[in-house]
Amino acid sequence: MRENKKLKKFGSLLVASSLLAGVLAGCGNGDSSSSGGGSSSGGGGSSDGDTIKIGANLELSGNVASYGSSIGVGAELAVKEINDNGGIDGKKIELIKVDNKSENSEATAAALKLATQDKVVAMLAPATSGNTVATVQIANKNKIPIVTGSGTAPNITVNDDDSVNEYAFRTCFIDPFQGIVAANFASGELKAKNVAIFADNASDYAKGLAKSFKDTITKNGGKVVKEEAYVAKDADFRTQLTNIKAAKPDFIFIPGYYEEVGLIVKQAREMGIDVPLMGADGWDSPTLVELAGAKALNNTYITNHYSAEDPDQKIQDFVKAFKAANSDKAPDAFNALGYDTIYYIADAIKRAGSTDGEAIKKALADTKDLSLVTGTFSVDKNHNPIKTATVLEFKDGKQVFNSKVNP
Repeated sequence: MRENKKLKKFGSLLVASSLLAGVLAGCGNGDSSSSGGGSSSGGGGSSDGDTIKIGANLELSGNVASYGSSIGVGAELAVKEINDNGGIDGKKIELIKVDNKSENSEATAAALKLATQDKVVAMLAPATSGNTVATVQIANKNKIPIVTGSGTAPNITVNDDDSVNEYAFRTCFIDPFQGIVAANFASGELKAKNVAIFADNASDYAKGLAKSFKDTITKNGGKVVKEEAYVAKDADFRTQLTNIKAAKPDFIFIPGYYEEVGLIVKQAREMGIDVPLMGADGWDSPTLVELAGAKALNNTYITNHYSAEDPDQKIQDFVKAFKAANSDKAPDAFNALGYDTIYYIADAIKRAGSTDGEAIKKALADTKDLSLVTGTFSVDKNHNPIKTATVLEFKDGKQVFNSKVNP
């Protein structure tokens, strides 16, 4: 694809000048010589000559390729900006992308390859929660930090016994927060009283969202009049939708991924279900509009990590740079999260003054008030960022900024 090089350079400089000043140049506390190889005691990979290797374990093909591919495009823009502005202490980032084919087993294999063969110092973890969970053990064993841009399930960073996975981090908020935001929006803004939940019962992501939504909407005085479930790759949802329609809800929460959600929305509208529908960041894909139809998506909402229409100057600088590099295409939330994840990792490496896995892990955990495109965040004790969420509304097939919600 062709690019306007002048615009690309101008857009990149806009973002780079604002982010690099605060994220890289102003955050270093080690000298440039210490950001070379990793120490033998800390584990992880090392920089190679004049490069620092960062892995990207992404869904570049398969069921959710839209997510992984978008994260990869955003990450590549961030790498280019950082490298064009001198890299990290003079060392350029080398981004090594591996396709996990949207499968857990492939995600595990990709993480193992990046850790043991490519010798990366950190990894962008997969886009989905399940695929990211499949890589956590490898990260911990090899002492290589992983950061997921969009894996929102709590068990990525915290185990059932409440122990924290030392080397697992994220730049997105977690499922319970999205569910809480959706429930508060439903009861507060939409005045929903009787709600239904239609969730993917094979997905940790969807189950986590459904639980937090149900708990919050109930606390708000609402009533869950019907719960139904589906399984990924299903194509006909009319039986469950018939049951939901019979319960007469005034709002339906549908946590899941765009492939099934697009068909659910289409079939729901065809059956005369015209109440507001809402989901989370799993809806965020251009394919959703193709599957559901623009008209069917009217009166639907999602919680998300950012909006390209947000007037914040940092966001608008990023949008300009991204459009210049991608044939005037507006960046989606996954593009922004991939971009932010690279800057988060680069900031940690800079502050660590080392490519040692233990040092990078500590710097990631100690992050405070880091200003990025998807929000300014600090990292809590469970390795989750404390940040804002955005509510978007679909109007004639386009996402429109509705509101921003603070934690």
